[in-house]
Amino acid sequence: MIRLCAPHELPEAQSRGFCVEDMQLFAVRKEGEVFVYRNRCPHRGVRLEWQADQFLDPSASLIQCARHGALFLIDSGECVAGPCEGEALHAIDCREDGEGIWIDIDP
Repeated sequence: MIRLCAPHELPEAQSRGFCVEDMQLFAVRKEGEVFVYRNRCPHRGVRLEWQADQFLDPSASLIQCARHGALFLIDSGECVAGPCEGEALHAIDCREDGEGIWIDIDP
C-alpha cells in the first residue's frame, strides 16, 4: 500500500492530484468517503484538471474534464455527460485510516 496523504489533507467536497510511480492520479472526498482515479479522461486520454487540484465542477458534485466538459459521477467514475458518455474513469483501490489515505496499485 502507498500513502497518498493524511486524511485532513483531503477535505470534504475537495479534490487533489498526485503522482505515484509516474502515474497521475487524483482523489476526491464525498460524504466522508474517498475515491481515487487515474487522471486520464477516457475520451482523449488527457489530464482532467483545469488547474492544480481542481477536478470538480462548480457544484463540487461531479468530476469534470477541463478539456471538453465531460462529467463523471464521483462514486463510480461513470461519464454521465459529454463525448465519452457511458465510459468510466479508471478507479484505484484505496482505503483510509487515521494515518492516511492509502492506495493499492498492484495488479
